[in-house]
Amino acid sequence: MLKKLLATTFAGMGLVMGATALAQGTPEALVKKISGEVLDAVKADAALQAGDVEKIIQLVDAKVMPSVNFEVMTRSAVGPQWRQATAEQRGKLQAEFKSLLVRVYSGALTQVKDQTVAITKTLPVPQSTQVVVQSEVRGKGEPIKLDYRLDKLADAWKIIDVNVGGIWLVTSYRSQFAPVLGKGGIEGLIDTLVERNKTAAAGKG
Repeated sequence: MLKKLLATTFAGMGLVMGATALAQGTPEALVKKISGEVLDAVKADAALQAGDVEKIIQLVDAKVMPSVNFEVMTRSAVGPQWRQATAEQRGKLQAEFKSLLVRVYSGALTQVKDQTVAITKTLPVPQSTQVVVQSEVRGKGEPIKLDYRLDKLADAWKIIDVNVGGIWLVTSYRSQFAPVLGKGGIEGLIDTLVERNKTAAAGKG
């Protein structure tokens, strides 16, 4: 169920993220104005539809990652032990976490068909610079509700978490990582992520 949840999440993320330059406007603009970029790219490229990992990585790097504060996402998913990690360990965690999410993303892109995205509401997060932009992915069947938590750093809005079905992505991964960290610490988590990514790359998971 979690795998399906994450695939839905990242399909939605692909529909609503885009270039950093556009993140300088409102958070709604980040979510709405560029909603077609990744969708159009997938529709126009059979390799993306088939889950070509290398092409997906290129697409993610160009269209998705510039609009995500990936350090914040990784730090939040790791939790308190992040403070104990060295700079090298933090770099490895971010790299492996990114690879993990790209693998999820590759599966999600094969499911993209004729969906559209509609912004439904924007809510401020009390006592912070953050907002939550609520949206719906609409296609056949019931709309999928997706919430995006954004924070403004300097002059750019960045996505720091995504909620689908009432579950925040970072919270889901934090619950997965906690027992691993409890047993093996930061190095144990890095090793687990490396192994998981190797298994996925070999087509075993």
